[in-house]
Amino acid sequence: MPFDQLRQARFGILTSVRANGRPHAVPIVYALVGDQLVTAVDQKPKSTRMLTRLENIRLNPAVSILVHHDAEDWSQLWWVRVDGEAQIVDQAEPEWQAALVEKYPQYREQPPDGPWIVVTIDRVSHWEHA
Repeated sequence: MPFDQLRQARFGILTSVRANGRPHAVPIVYALVGDQLVTAVDQKPKSTRMLTRLENIRLNPAVSILVHHDAEDWSQLWWVRVDGEAQIVDQAEPEWQAALVEKYPQYREQPPDGPWIVVTIDRVSHWEHA
């Protein structure tokens, strides 16, 4: 069940660790490809392409991704957390880009060009009200 929720969720929060040990969390879009979670730096406006999350992963590849469903009806609440080792990849595998384009129609005209963050999933934790 948590993998179904993980596949269907539209957004996640990627948490990496800064050099000073403090957490750094950013919203992401992502796709699951096999036992990996993939996301990419895309063309949305950013102040720089030298992103803190990329530097953090280069220094410490341990990351967590949290996805969740909020609702006023608390019986509908759930969350899934993925823990794993991330790597920065400059050139996408075709299936990574295809998975993101399929999940997010916004990428059909301008697919993400990276760099890519590829997380090999080590652990999945989840909770749901039911």
